[in-house]
Amino acid sequence: MPLSDRENYIRTVRMTGPEWIPCHVAISGASWDQWRGELEDVCVRHPTLFPGFEKGKRDFDHWDFGGAYRAGEDFTDNWGCVWHSAIDGIEGVVVRHPLEDWSALETWRPPDPLVLADRGEANWEQTRKNIAEAKRRGALTSGGVPHGYFFMRLYYLRGFENLMYDLVADAPELHRLIRMLIDHNKVIVDQWLSMGVDLINFGEDLGTQNASIISPADFRKWVTPAYAELMQPCQRAGVMVALHSDGYIMELMDEFLAAGVDIINPQDLCNGIDNLAREVKGRMCIRLDVDRQTIVPFGTRQEIHDLIEEEVRKLGSPQGGLELLIGIYPPTPPENVDAVCEAFEDFRTYWWDGRG
Repeated sequence: MPLSDRENYIRTVRMTGPEWIPCHVAISGASWDQWRGELEDVCVRHPTLFPGFEKGKRDFDHWDFGGAYRAGEDFTDNWGCVWHSAIDGIEGVVVRHPLEDWSALETWRPPDPLVLADRGEANWEQTRKNIAEAKRRGALTSGGVPHGYFFMRLYYLRGFENLMYDLVADAPELHRLIRMLIDHNKVIVDQWLSMGVDLINFGEDLGTQNASIISPADFRKWVTPAYAELMQPCQRAGVMVALHSDGYIMELMDEFLAAGVDIINPQDLCNGIDNLAREVKGRMCIRLDVDRQTIVPFGTRQEIHDLIEEEVRKLGSPQGGLELLIGIYPPTPPENVDAVCEAFEDFRTYWWDGRG
């Protein structure tokens, strides 16, 4: 009898012998806006990756991309950060920071996570119902904190340059702000733990193209303890912990392990496939973020196929430990998205169908 999706995923993460590699394709609002019906045709051709997809459900001409995703609009979130986006469907950047001057900390307070999400209202009652229904169906259940929940939140609030000075100066106000952010996120994590979810996702971007944003020593001082305070209760409860980060993060992998990460979501070519195979494989499950910078947007179908085959061979195993994920962004054309889907479907069973 084949494994359920939930059991297969848990075995993948725990490296106890799944039957296929979990694969996911996430299409950005900007790509939907660019390619529209052509991308719908791709989804229809790949029901394994887009189960239940129906063409014509998205009203492209009247789509609301949401706060911080609407081109030309200034949007103020519930933290008081002002965002500006240049492209519909691509998250903008914070252009005004509520704590740019530390004097504002005396009266500033984070939003109440039981009432307000980062952007809009929180509805935990409905969320509990959704999780209960997913459990009834035997589906994998997951929750998470908002992207940019800690380190990025610090510079959203302070401004990047100010934060760099704060780290060096060991600003006393920074310690106070960090405590506020930990306490805020603990409320969210505790909500998910009280529902008994299988997985909690944490995500922010900690790397540049070729180095971590701050040194491993500074990360160990300022970030690892905060991560551990949020993640280790999840581990103790038997809940899987996933961490996403864009950018080069190889020098931070030991910190992630110390904090309590089970699943790391790194970018492939930025960090290096061989580096990931040598330093991460078997230590954490790799939720691989497949290239969105070079081969997938600009390469041939064969180049895309070869890349994914290499990643499956080098990072996968019969025991599991590999998940494949790709985000689709402009200018990636529909034919390249189709090539990714084809390769995902081809190699998802590589280690169990006699090829591996």
